[in-house]
Amino acid sequence: MQNIAQLISFLTLSFVVVPCLLHFVGAIGLDAVKWTALAGTIGWFISTPMWMSRELPVDATEVEI
Repeated sequence: MQNIAQLISFLTLSFVVVPCLLHFVGAIGLDAVKWTALAGTIGWFISTPMWMSRELPVDATEVEI
């Protein structure tokens, strides 16, 4: 599951970076960049915490705030 989440995370990150570069060289329009980057951002925020989350220390549950 972690490898699939990493793959999806890197793929959606490329949905943000690649269209910006394509727009810079004049290959695609601004509206296409906006929609693709929006989809990539949403996908990245969903998939990245699945594999980048960290384990809490043992005493974290015993701390009272």
